[in-house]
Amino acid sequence: MKAGVIVFPGSNCDIDAFKVLNNLGVDVKYIWHDDKIDNVDLILLPGGFSYGDYLRCGAIARFAKALENINEEIEKGKLVLGICNGFQILTELKALKGALLRNKNLNFICSDCNLIVENTNTPFTNQFTKGEIVNFPIAHGEGNYYIDDEGLKELIANNQIVFRYKNNPNGSVNDIAGITNKRGNVLGMMPHPERAADILLGCEDGLKLFKSILSYFKEA
Repeated sequence: MKAGVIVFPGSNCDIDAFKVLNNLGVDVKYIWHDDKIDNVDLILLPGGFSYGDYLRCGAIARFAKALENINEEIEKGKLVLGICNGFQILTELKALKGALLRNKNLNFICSDCNLIVENTNTPFTNQFTKGEIVNFPIAHGEGNYYIDDEGLKELIANNQIVFRYKNNPNGSVNDIAGITNKRGNVLGMMPHPERAADILLGCEDGLKLFKSILSYFKEA
């Protein structure tokens, strides 16, 4: 398994994500936003403030050279993980449905957050137990996930809601914290599993997400 962490101007969780994967023995590299993605099985879009979040979060990053062929990579079955700003970018790319709006309290929120694991039948969650409560940090000003009623019905019908907030911090529709595409090879989530992947950080619940990816490739 080979992984690539996309680095945009303004990314600030790229090193965290790289270190988690590297510590698990993954062949991982950084991919600069102006380079092309090549020869990787997992594409990770990290958290941060790509291009300063000008216009709106992810609006400029979607045009980065590194993402020119992202939808083709998804069609090939490559795994794509977008965390926080990465989730925002994936919605701008239309790789995931919906949009991320300003938090309902209009403030930036930085805190630990309990999540409910809703779907364990994905490459990203196969090491969790359905209904398990995990603790991942959140750090966002625009984490309020919105989708219209028809879109929500589709997400529910296809079991695309992977994580829900136990106590919704930002106003997200249906308490949604993370979703996949219909095929299940793209995950976008606002909470940060890479910041909860080592006991030195106070919690290692997030490690299960990365171990799930490894397990998926071993099975494949």
